[in-house]
Amino acid sequence: MTPEGKRLLNIIILGFGFMFMFTAFQTCGNIEQTVIKSFNSTEFHGSGYTSMAIIYGVFSASNLIAPSVVAVIGPQLSMFFSGLLYSGYIAMFIYPYTWSFYTASVLVGVAAAVLWTAQGNVLAINSTDANIGRNSGIFWALLQFSLFFGNLYIYCAWHGHVHITDKDRQTVFISLTVISLVGCFLFFLIRKPDAESAPSETSESEFAESSSVVSSPQSSLGAQALDAFVKACKLFVTKEMLLLSLSIAYSGLELTFYSGVYGTCIGAMTQFGKDAKSLIGISGICIGLGEILGGGVFGMLNKCNKFGRNPVVLLGLIVHFVAFYLIFLNIASDAPLAPEEGTDLQAYITPSVGVALLCSFLLGLGDSCFNTQLLSIIGFMYRDNSAPAFAVFKFIQSIMAALAFFYSNYLLLHWQLLILVLVGFLGSMTFFVAEWMAESNRRESDYDSI
Repeated sequence: MTPEGKRLLNIIILGFGFMFMFTAFQTCGNIEQTVIKSFNSTEFHGSGYTSMAIIYGVFSASNLIAPSVVAVIGPQLSMFFSGLLYSGYIAMFIYPYTWSFYTASVLVGVAAAVLWTAQGNVLAINSTDANIGRNSGIFWALLQFSLFFGNLYIYCAWHGHVHITDKDRQTVFISLTVISLVGCFLFFLIRKPDAESAPSETSESEFAESSSVVSSPQSSLGAQALDAFVKACKLFVTKEMLLLSLSIAYSGLELTFYSGVYGTCIGAMTQFGKDAKSLIGISGICIGLGEILGGGVFGMLNKCNKFGRNPVVLLGLIVHFVAFYLIFLNIASDAPLAPEEGTDLQAYITPSVGVALLCSFLLGLGDSCFNTQLLSIIGFMYRDNSAPAFAVFKFIQSIMAALAFFYSNYLLLHWQLLILVLVGFLGSMTFFVAEWMAESNRRESDYDSI
């Protein structure tokens, strides 16, 4: 196999590993609030929104130490052990207890920071300036297939169910746990790029530092960890990262909305009939289709290279604004807070399943526009410090996701949509400025932007 082929294979394996893991975890996040509402046990008093807020809150704080962990044990082991903790969180739903629910939430928050920092490191060291956009798209499209398969399973398993029984829950979560573990072991198939074919001397040396615990007798684990931490702190206050921070913050807010809140809203609409619960799965599939389409068109197929990233982000903003407006018209304002019985309130039009699922697709398409471009611009701007840069990216994204899950316990739907519109607009404007700066750097370094 050619060196370029080996690096591409690494990206594909990375994508499949995440696809299996997040087939389980994203499906879990999409249904957990609905599942919790149906628990027969009176001893369980957890909240799915609170759990996700804890996960993303701990995730944000842990991003400050994640580069140190990746530097010490390497990206491969970092992803494997993080995946085991993800699997443990999912398995907890088989026999849930309040204490184990929230303990697992904390552990997954730590694991997520390490997992995504290692993922960004592997993506950067297996890419060149010319193909970082393509590789980001390949990874993103494979990752988002997880929404398709997981939610298809939920639809088939729960079709026609008004109430989720204990047996229904246990069957689903045992299956999801096994799927997650398969993804963990796939990471061991990733191989180090050949030295003579590495994208650059810098990226090769970065892989060497990330892949081994001690690179020389004089090096120390503490020095590696401290160096990674200092780099992350310095990158956090650079002009480029500060400009991108609002765009990243928006990606965190809308991540919460499409992955946790919107599915719950659909399941709470009694006007959608007795299949409202199974529509959560169909909604997830539509989100996944939008994510896959966006990842393929704007990343893997690299169609927008001569225009830069700004048109893709602008398209994502327009698509999201259309989706938010239709959701405002179609879904009752109290749907995020409704009990298991659902809500009988009506918004401004007669509730339509077709409109609800169209909005799911638009949410996924818009999200892929933002995320593929964020991955690409960060991978280019911070190529020599990819692990700390992606740690900062996930720090900002996760702290905003945690905030969104927290206020989802209290805010009606229209207030949540207003927050998304305001932050989305401001984030897009600052992204445009950051892209113009990247374009200036591209001309200087003869970089072909996506």
